[in-house]
Amino acid sequence: MDAHKILLVDDEPDILDFLRYNLQKEGYQVYVANDGKEGLQVAEQILPDMVILDIMMPRMDGVELCRHLRSKPEFSQLIIVFLTARDEDYSQIAALDIGGDDYITKPIRPRVFISRIKALLRRLERSDETDNIIAVADLRIDRERVTVKQHDVEIELAKKEFELLLLLASKPGKVFTREEIFNKVWGVDVIVGNRTIDVHIRKLREKIGEDYIRTIKGIGYKFEF
Repeated sequence: MDAHKILLVDDEPDILDFLRYNLQKEGYQVYVANDGKEGLQVAEQILPDMVILDIMMPRMDGVELCRHLRSKPEFSQLIIVFLTARDEDYSQIAALDIGGDDYITKPIRPRVFISRIKALLRRLERSDETDNIIAVADLRIDRERVTVKQHDVEIELAKKEFELLLLLASKPGKVFTREEIFNKVWGVDVIVGNRTIDVHIRKLREKIGEDYIRTIKGIGYKFEF
């Protein structure tokens, strides 16, 4: 399998050099751009598997670049990771709302950084998410039969519990915002209580175990194993 192509977009040369060095050590093909406009041009040329971008940049910021990329069909499977300042909740939520898959806070620790990147890229190596069966860890989720098995034992889930698990497990490592979960599981026209997601998450954890669904405080949830 060819090495994954990763595009780094940041206006700080030291950050670019640091990230490029650590990614190239892992065998990835690494490309760089110094601002959002250049990042968009490079992305259109090389069609990367992942873009890692800063939020605050001249000419075109990271949120605007993400918006442009998500509007183009050729980037439908692109993984977008934001770099944000520590505890910058507003920027993190904005990044995920606009279509980012995850965020990594500065200062960046190399081992944690590489671990996160590898986990996100594993999504590209799994079978296409439109397949009927999603197999992650010891779970087998059959979207056609609407069943979930753990260690070959079927687990009974309510309809919305199943849809919520299916959404989270379809992209392990991706942080789903609460708004995104509401829209995709309950629909934009349905009015439900603020605690609805939390109640369904609690019930899922009771049935499949505590280790799969992680709470991202103030933002939403993600599936990991």
